[in-house]
Amino acid sequence: MSHHSNGHAAVVPSKAPDTIKRMADAASAFLASLGKAELTKATFPFEGDERYDWHYTPVDRNGLLISEMSGNQIDLAYKMMETGYSASGYQMARQIISLEPLLGEYEAMTNNVSTWQRLEERYWFSVFGEPGSDSPWGWRVGGHHIGIVASVVGNSEVSIHPLFFGSNPAEVKHGEHKGMRTLAEEEDWARSLVTGMTDDQKSVAIVDPIAPADILTTTVRVVDPGTTPQGISIGDLYDGQREAVVKLIQHYVFRAADEMAINYWKQLEREGWDSVHFAWAGPLERWQGHYYNIRHDRFVIEYDNTQNGANHIHSVLRDYTHDFGEDLLAAHYHAAH
Repeated sequence: MSHHSNGHAAVVPSKAPDTIKRMADAASAFLASLGKAELTKATFPFEGDERYDWHYTPVDRNGLLISEMSGNQIDLAYKMMETGYSASGYQMARQIISLEPLLGEYEAMTNNVSTWQRLEERYWFSVFGEPGSDSPWGWRVGGHHIGIVASVVGNSEVSIHPLFFGSNPAEVKHGEHKGMRTLAEEEDWARSLVTGMTDDQKSVAIVDPIAPADILTTTVRVVDPGTTPQGISIGDLYDGQREAVVKLIQHYVFRAADEMAINYWKQLEREGWDSVHFAWAGPLERWQGHYYNIRHDRFVIEYDNTQNGANHIHSVLRDYTHDFGEDLLAAHYHAAH
């Protein structure tokens, strides 16, 4: 980390003592509410591969299911989950979960029933290691379209990347919630950016007339920066367009709890935006399968909306070194030797 002339060292983007304290208190309270059999399901060692078992599709996870908890335990589980998100991020996460029964109804109406039970109770909660300990510890919430893993190191630094949000239906098509949209900004802001480009800009930014079937980073443990197409450099955009890209990045970053997001954002602002590229694939009309990514030297944001008549969004921020706290752990283990 370079030192600036004002004598302050560069902010480590992962120092978040207040958030970590809230996480430790919430995780401890959740564990304290569980009986022996439940604890066995909910707890894992921090070391090992389980913490990297991260999904966003409807597949069974390890951990304790909401459906296996009492009312009080459910409240405490969600309180733990809430510590990872900003207020708007948590509201979005709960909205994503609330879409499950609506999706089930819609699938039944359209004779497209999934073998997966579309229930708000199909979310798994896990704790790794000992909350509040100086040894690395963490927690995870997983289920359809929600994947969040908090990795706490030295009880002073934390990563909650990869951070994934999905929505199906992205716009509700039936019933009392008809018209409700989930992840609308992610879709609309990016589309209006590309729509407003000149033909020359579009010829560079639109990398494929057909969108890929899903985000290209999938669930890999470490993302290779070359995974995603490059698109147009932020330097080839006008001021208003550049601001639109930065605003979109900010929207993804601030899904995370404020203290973490602000530190991360300050670091990005310090590094500047010169490395940023934006790529789009697919048509520009709504309800047509489309994809975009925003690349930066530190991270990639990916968004894909191709399934269910382009009414099914996958969106994620993957940090090349900070996912699963790998950079923090490397420094921690290096310091210990």
